[in-house]
Amino acid sequence: MKRTAGIIFRTLILILIGIGIGILLTNGDMVGRKLGLSAGPDKISRVLSLVNNKYVDSVNTDSIEGVTVNDMLQNLDPHSVYLPAQQARYINERLEGGFNGIGLEYQLLRDTLFITQVSTDGPAAKAGVMVGDRVINVDGKPFSGTKLDIQRTSKTFRGEKNTQISLGISRDGFKKIKDFTIKRDRVSLSSLDAAYNVGSAGYVKISKFASTTDSDFRGALKKLKANGMQKLVLDLRGNGGGYLNTATSMADEFLPKGKLIVYTKGSHEPRTDYFATDFGSYENGDLTVIIDEYSASASEILAGALQDLDRATIVGRRSFGKGLVQQQFPFGDGTAINLTVARYYTPSGRSIQKSYSNGVASYRNELLNRIRKGELLNAGNNLSDSAFLGGSTYHTTKGRKVFSRGGIMPDVFVPADTAQNTQLVSQLAQNQLFTAYIIDRLQPALSKYPTADNFIEQYNLSDEGLKNFIAYALQTIKQINPAELQQSKETIKILVKANAARFKWGNNAYYRVLNANDTTFKKALASN
Repeated sequence: MKRTAGIIFRTLILILIGIGIGILLTNGDMVGRKLGLSAGPDKISRVLSLVNNKYVDSVNTDSIEGVTVNDMLQNLDPHSVYLPAQQARYINERLEGGFNGIGLEYQLLRDTLFITQVSTDGPAAKAGVMVGDRVINVDGKPFSGTKLDIQRTSKTFRGEKNTQISLGISRDGFKKIKDFTIKRDRVSLSSLDAAYNVGSAGYVKISKFASTTDSDFRGALKKLKANGMQKLVLDLRGNGGGYLNTATSMADEFLPKGKLIVYTKGSHEPRTDYFATDFGSYENGDLTVIIDEYSASASEILAGALQDLDRATIVGRRSFGKGLVQQQFPFGDGTAINLTVARYYTPSGRSIQKSYSNGVASYRNELLNRIRKGELLNAGNNLSDSAFLGGSTYHTTKGRKVFSRGGIMPDVFVPADTAQNTQLVSQLAQNQLFTAYIIDRLQPALSKYPTADNFIEQYNLSDEGLKNFIAYALQTIKQINPAELQQSKETIKILVKANAARFKWGNNAYYRVLNANDTTFKKALASN
């Protein structure tokens, strides 16, 4: 997903680890009761004390403590994990819908920070900072050319609300560097990646289930209806989850009062049922939900409820298979643990949690095994014994068969596009070469198009343009497999165009380009 989300092949191991530590489902708020490892004369505390006071060399016992706790938790299940302070803060910010900063996205190129997106109504936008600007100085001191990295840059821009930062910016048209004084403030992070009309349908892409997702969705839906929407396509591909209460609120938007959405229970958690209310904003219209193998947790709660109750057509590929509910318990030093406290069950009674009986490594390799056995390309392989290992058959309200213990099986299967999933496309994305090429080569050409509509309708990367892009990319990745290039050349052209659209006009333009060439999206539009 941004990193050219959705269409781009993501490195499996990184995604699996990200899902393992990044998917959060909680009963209510993120903040739970505080725990303390130092409380009581337990063995872990005693060993750490001995290491700290007696070991031959100096040791960072905080890091040892984190590894020890995480190893213990991973013996419970793959989603009970220890979170270092920075990781816990990042996850919570994403799900809480904002942070204190100035509201920029950027790319580091030739040891210079290039601004690639400016948050609408954020502090930087209000100060006059624009996409394409280059940050040369910060607070009067050199910034460009000082061996920049992401961590240092993020720390520089973030800060307490109402504190100030001065950016010395170089821009085409400026005769010299101009200073912009910006006051840090709350920057909102929308969980809606895109929302736009396409013909008589509306399209909404949701990347996570954060605290603001339901309200963001309601606002988008109102605009889509005003523009003549008759059918909704809800895209949950790559959505790793989020808050349980947000997932149930989203399901409530589509279901009539009294319908069971999901229920949770655990050894120390009594059964809790979540029912739809009478506040749904789209209870009757045609609805299609798109999922894939990276749709997990809260995404599966929503898709499972709508499938069990025959409210929506599910299109795509079998979802990840995470049916465990986590609660976060913070420590005083900013670290935290996410502890599994319950399982969730869809309205028909099925658990979608896939087996983790063979250990964490096997669990994380399960998506790789789907590729190896051809499941992403063949619908029949989705219903093999290994896909729903140890599962049972359940039925929707209309009597259709659904299965437990292996994720959500879509009603309409769409195989993965092999042209999109090459190592070459992955390399280009990971090295951020699409955006770099736009910054270095395409910016002047974009000024020829006054609107996103003009650009989308009129611009296409030519074969000569592709050659120029590949020549540019070879400066970084050094070697390209000719067979992969031949296989993925049309995908690469689309990705250059999509990233150019995003650079100039934002996420809606980006997804309009991607979806115009996306078989799954076209199937979703055509489904009833």
